[in-house]
Amino acid sequence: MTTASLHPSFVSAVNLLGGEAVLHARPRVMMDWIPLVRQGLPSASVDAVVRITRITQSELAHALAIPERTLARRKREGALSPEESAKFVRFARVVERAETVFEDADSALNWLQSQNAALGGVTPLSLLDTEIGADSVLDTLGRIEHGVFA
Repeated sequence: MTTASLHPSFVSAVNLLGGEAVLHARPRVMMDWIPLVRQGLPSASVDAVVRITRITQSELAHALAIPERTLARRKREGALSPEESAKFVRFARVVERAETVFEDADSALNWLQSQNAALGGVTPLSLLDTEIGADSVLDTLGRIEHGVFA
C-alpha cells in the first residue's frame, strides 16, 4: 500500500468512521446521522478512526472523555452507546471540517493536536469531549478559513 492510500488527502466523516461497509449506511445529510447515533455506531468505527487519523485509541478515548476500558468493552460488545456514538460523529465532523479548511489530512491532524492560542492554549483535540468545545474548534476553523485571527 502506498502512503496516499493509507492517508488520503481528504477523508469524509463517513469514511473516517469506517464507511458504508462498517456503518451499513451512507449518511448524506445531518439528519441521516441521527438513527446511527441512536442505535450506536459499530465498534469497528473506533478502529477505522485510529487507523486513518493515527491518533491512538488511548489518545482518542482521553480526548472524547470515554474511559479506555469502556472502549475496549464496547469493541467486544460490537457497538458504542448512543452518547459515545455522538462523540465519535462529532469528532469525525470536526476532522472533516479541519481537512476542508487546511486542504490536507496531515495538516488538519497536526493542527488538531497542536496547542492553539485562540483556544486558550490547549489543543483543539482536547476540546472535542463537549459540544461547546467542538463548537469553539469549529468557530476557530471558520476564522482560519476566512483569514480572521485564529
